[in-house]
Amino acid sequence: MASTPLPSTSRAEAPRYPSVRRPVRIGTLTLPHRIVMGSMHLNRETGDPDALAAFYAERAAGGAALIVTGGAAVSRVGAGGAGYGIITEPAHAAPWRTVVDAVHSAGGRIALQLFHAGRYASPAAFGLTPVAPSAVYSRFSDATPAALDEGGIAATIDDFARAAVVARELGFDGVEIMASEGYLLNQFASPVTNLRDDAWGGDAARRRAFPVAVTRAVRDAVGDAPVIVRMSGADLVEGSSTPDEVDALAVALVRAGADAIDVGIGWHEARVPTVQSMVPHGAFTPVAGRIRAALASAPVPVIASNRINTLAQAEQVLTAGEADIVSMARPFLADPHIVAASFAGREAAVTLCIGCNEACIDRSLGTEPVSCTVNPRAGRELEFPLVAASRPSARRVAVVGAGPAGMEAARAATFAGAQVTLFEEAAEIGGQFLLAGAVPGKGDFAALARSFTHVLDETGVGVRTGCAAGPEDVVGFDHVIVATGVVPRRVELPGVERALDYAQAFADLSRVGERVVVIGAGGIAVDLAHLLVEGEDASSFLVEHGLRDGMLPPPRRQVTIMRRHGPIGAGMGLTTRWAAVQAIRRRGVRTLTGVEYRAVEAGGVRIAVDGVEELVEADTVIVAAGQTPRSALAAELSARGIPHTVVGGARNTSGLNAVAAFEEGLRAGDAAARAAR
Repeated sequence: MASTPLPSTSRAEAPRYPSVRRPVRIGTLTLPHRIVMGSMHLNRETGDPDALAAFYAERAAGGAALIVTGGAAVSRVGAGGAGYGIITEPAHAAPWRTVVDAVHSAGGRIALQLFHAGRYASPAAFGLTPVAPSAVYSRFSDATPAALDEGGIAATIDDFARAAVVARELGFDGVEIMASEGYLLNQFASPVTNLRDDAWGGDAARRRAFPVAVTRAVRDAVGDAPVIVRMSGADLVEGSSTPDEVDALAVALVRAGADAIDVGIGWHEARVPTVQSMVPHGAFTPVAGRIRAALASAPVPVIASNRINTLAQAEQVLTAGEADIVSMARPFLADPHIVAASFAGREAAVTLCIGCNEACIDRSLGTEPVSCTVNPRAGRELEFPLVAASRPSARRVAVVGAGPAGMEAARAATFAGAQVTLFEEAAEIGGQFLLAGAVPGKGDFAALARSFTHVLDETGVGVRTGCAAGPEDVVGFDHVIVATGVVPRRVELPGVERALDYAQAFADLSRVGERVVVIGAGGIAVDLAHLLVEGEDASSFLVEHGLRDGMLPPPRRQVTIMRRHGPIGAGMGLTTRWAAVQAIRRRGVRTLTGVEYRAVEAGGVRIAVDGVEELVEADTVIVAAGQTPRSALAAELSARGIPHTVVGGARNTSGLNAVAAFEEGLRAGDAAARAAR
C-alpha cells in the first residue's frame, strides 16, 4: 500500500522540479510533464480486467503522464509465457478496453507495448518452438529457436502491424514497440543472435532491417498516433552491437517513423546487473545521453530508464540533457502516487522502490502475479480498497514492532480506517531494513523506513519509539498485531561464545577485524560480506563495469563465508542472488559449502570439507546462520486472552523474507481495521 495524495498548500516559491514539469510532445500526443510509467509484465493481463483496470487507473490518477502497458504479445509464438495476453486474439484483446476506459476516466494516457519474445519465449507455455533470426540457443528459455524464413519474417511484421491496428481500435493513445532487453527485434540487431547472410543479416545495416521494417509497418498501421520504440542502448553481452551500431539503429528507427526512443539496458542473459539494488541510481543514463546526441539530426524525445526512483533523480537527468523524458516502472508499483505526492512537496512520504525485484521482476519471469514487496496492495487495489480519512472506524489497533511487517500492518490498518498506535523498542522504525540499508547499494532500504515515518505521521498513526510494549501497554485496544520480529539464531559449536552475531557486527563495524569468517552464507551473510569488503560506498560498481574510469580499491577486509549445505545466497531473489554472489566473489570473498564445523578457536574457525580439516584464520568470527522468532509477547497475550495476530518473523522464520513480511502485515492490518465492518 502506498502514499495517498493529500491536499497541497499554496506555495509562493517556484514550482518543484521545473525540468520534470515541462510539457513534452511524443508525435501528436502532448504530455503534461516528463515522467512516464514504463512497461511491466504483470502476469495479470489474462485475469480479471476490472482488477487490471483498477491497477492502471490508480497510477493514472497518481500522476503518470503516460502509462505503457506490460508487453502484449503480437502472436502466440511470440508470447513470453503462459501469462501473456495475445493482442491479436479477440478473447485476449477485448478486456483491454476496460483498462483503457478506466485510465482515460482517471485523466491518464496509455500506450500498448507490442511484444515478441523471439528466442526468449518458453516452449512450455503453448507447446510451440520459439522463433528467432537464427537458431542460437538461449540460456534464458533453455531452448534453441527455429530460424525464421522469409515467409515467417513477413508474417511477423504483419503481426506487429495487426496488433497496432487492434491497439488503436481499443482506444490506446499510442503504441510502444519492444526492441530491447534481448527480445526478438533486439535479436535481429545483434551479431550474437543474428547469424544470417541475407537481406535480414550479415552486417550492421542488414541486421537493422527487421526492426526498421517493423517500425515502418506499425507507423503505417496507426496513422498519426504516437509510436515509441524501446530499443537496447547497450546489450551488455560480449560481441554484441557496438555503440556506433546502436546509434545508427536509433537514427534508422526514427526515419522509419518512431516518434520517441525509449532506451533499455541489457539482456536477460547479460552478467552485468542493471536493475538490482546494487546498481547506483541513474548508472546507465549516459547511454541515453549518447543516443540523444546521435539523434541531433533527427530529433525526437529520448526516454531514459533503469534505477531512477525519485523525481529528484529524474530532474537531474533531464537538467543534464541526458534525456527528454524519464521512465519509471517499479517506482509506480511501490507508490502509484509518486508524481502527485512529489509535486505536492511530499517526497519524504513517497514509498520508495528499493530495487529488490522479489515481488515484481522475479515473479514476472514465472507465472505468479506481480506485486511489490514494499507495496503488497499493488495489483490488488479492488481487494484492498482505501477508506477515506474522513470516515475512520471506531476500531483501535495496536501494532507492536516496526520492522517490515509492523510498518505495513500499521499503514494498512490506518488506510483501512482504524485508529492505530505503533510501538517500537528501538529509537527508530525499520527493523531489519535498517541493517540492510548499510549494505553497498541498499541505502534505499533505510530510506524506505524513513518514508514510513512520514506516511504514518501524515495518516495519524501514533508512533511510540523507545517503547518495548508489554501486555499492559495494549490493554484497551480492539486488536493487537504482534510484529516483534526475530533475533539471530544461536548455533551450538565449541567456542562459539568468541563470535559476534550478525546484528552485533552490523551495529558496530569497529568490532570487526581485518580477517573475518562468517558462519552462514544466506542472504544476510552475503550482504554482510559485501559491506565488510566494500564499506557503504557503492561507486565500485561503476568502475567494475566500465561505467566510470578508475581503479577498484582493494577490499577492506579478507572475508570467508561458509555453510553446511545449499548454495551461497540461498533464499535471495532470483534476479538478485547471482548478482550479489558475483559481486562479493569479484571483491575477493571466499565462499565455502559442504562445511563441517569443528570449533571456533582463538585463531579462527576449524572446519572440514570433504574430510579435509583446516583452520580458516580470522580475527573475528560472525554467526549469520538464520533467525528465531521473538514470540514472548504473543505468548503473554495468549495467556491473558487479548485478541491478537502474529505476523512476520515473530510468527515463523521458515522461508521468511521481506515479501512475506509485508504481505502478512497488509493482510493483518487490513483485517484488524475492517473487522467491525
